[in-house]
Amino acid sequence: MMSPMKSAVPLSLSFCPARLDLIQSSSGLILALFMWLHMLFVSSILLGKEAFWTVARFFEGYFIFGRSYPLMVSVIVALILALVVLHAVLALRKFPADWHQYRTFWRHAHRFPHSDTRLWLLQVITGFALFFLAPAHLYQMMAHPEMIGPYASADRVWSGHFWPLYLLLLFAVELHGGVGLYRLALKWGWFEGQDPARSRARLKRGKWIMTGLFVGVGLLALGAYIWIGIQHADRVGERYTPEWATSGATSESPALAAVPALPVVTPPPAIPTLATSANPTPSNPAVGGEPRMAALSDPAHTSDAFNSDASASNPAIPAEARP
Repeated sequence: MMSPMKSAVPLSLSFCPARLDLIQSSSGLILALFMWLHMLFVSSILLGKEAFWTVARFFEGYFIFGRSYPLMVSVIVALILALVVLHAVLALRKFPADWHQYRTFWRHAHRFPHSDTRLWLLQVITGFALFFLAPAHLYQMMAHPEMIGPYASADRVWSGHFWPLYLLLLFAVELHGGVGLYRLALKWGWFEGQDPARSRARLKRGKWIMTGLFVGVGLLALGAYIWIGIQHADRVGERYTPEWATSGATSESPALAAVPALPVVTPPPAIPTLATSANPTPSNPAVGGEPRMAALSDPAHTSDAFNSDASASNPAIPAEARP
């Protein structure tokens, strides 16, 4: 008689779902950290126009190569867009696929009213919104990298009517990223400590603090761009140039306009004057101090002394022209 263990069909285990889940978690972590850094870069406008101009030109290589290369920004944005697409495709595996799955989810959510369940629903809704909002913003940055600067960005926000998009994008990105980091920490056991319940409560509190902080900074930055755009509405298209950038490519993007350096005016040479010193001339020991002064003081010899000195110091005068 064959034992049950030998008659059982061996199960083929696949590690593909686990690998895909790891890739999704890694891509989400990278995007969340980039989101925070991006917010810091954008909010540099709160420190002044020159601060944001400096940050924008840094990513174009201005302070490394001596001129700006907006293509560098396009490459960075293209990589971020590819990472967003990869993360979204992998996340779609966990979305409810049809109405029945949505109804089952809502039934469980009502039976087990847990805050983490509501956070998962919030992450799904914001992720779905980002699927349409993020590509619009990333495409704008990738196709027109030279249009990043204090005036150019403010004109796009206000005169270009992009501020509603950025307002929705701000809340969607910060909420989605904050919930994602919180769920990653729970999933992989980060900061778990000896008391998982207290650790989860601290993580959730820290998640809302960070989300509120970045949303607040984002609203202030968006308000600054709107204010600059309103003041600059009658000069749309003008580029910001800091005062210290006075040579080479000094506009927001040298590809748009290069302000040439002012020409340096060289003063004319000074007119030589006759020496009146009584000291002898070191370069001509034959001419002593006293005879030279005597010749200059005697009107009868003044012309001869001057002509002799001029012909001797200027070999271009022919010999026959010398007196």
